[in-house]
Amino acid sequence: MSRLQGPSSLKRKRPELNSPVQSLTEHERILYDVIRSKQDIGIWTRDMKKEAKLPDNVVNKSLKALQVKNLIKEVVNIQNKGRKHFMATEFEPSKEISGGAWYLEGSLDTEFIESLRQLCKRQIEKKGVATLEEVTDSINSYPAFNVDVTKQQIEEILRTLIWDNAIMEVKSNGMGEFASIPFGKVCYRYISKGGLGGEPRAGALASIPCGVCPRISHCTPDGVISPKTCVYYQKWLDF
Repeated sequence: MSRLQGPSSLKRKRPELNSPVQSLTEHERILYDVIRSKQDIGIWTRDMKKEAKLPDNVVNKSLKALQVKNLIKEVVNIQNKGRKHFMATEFEPSKEISGGAWYLEGSLDTEFIESLRQLCKRQIEKKGVATLEEVTDSINSYPAFNVDVTKQQIEEILRTLIWDNAIMEVKSNGMGEFASIPFGKVCYRYISKGGLGGEPRAGALASIPCGVCPRISHCTPDGVISPKTCVYYQKWLDF
């Protein structure tokens, strides 16, 4: 199942707990309590049998009954895909079990990742320069992208775009195109395509010394270190 087929397919909904727990048999109750106690980690069937101290045939029968009653579900553990792993339906698998936001049903969701990469790149290209917060907000407000992503997730995506030389990480100097971005704040610039073979080529603005200066955090308009006294910044202006 793809998260890109439509808005409704992008959200992972928590299953409803419809079946009354009061209807459980003694054995089903024991097994359910063991599984439910593991919360979002779930439990492997072998460990479940040891903890419940029930015969294999009783465990297998009870598991089927609990699944029919929609009280438990089988989930994919990316660390051990060959093992049967169960969890109470009221919980969603933890990152350790599911693999996190980049996995869907136990497999790396390459389609989702690539779509998010392209969307992030377009947002930065549109603005020219953007902060992590701006990119995250624009993605989360995108009409056709009905899934919430965190700053950490977007930062991971932006890192892959930097490796691909599609964008570059720079720091704001508070002037020009950086006027709306706080001084010294990390932001991202789109690298326009150009040159032979269509390879990414950074223009004059991309080479601004402030973006790679290790002392930019100490640089202030009227301080000892400032754009006014910086010989590298003056050379860049002369360029």
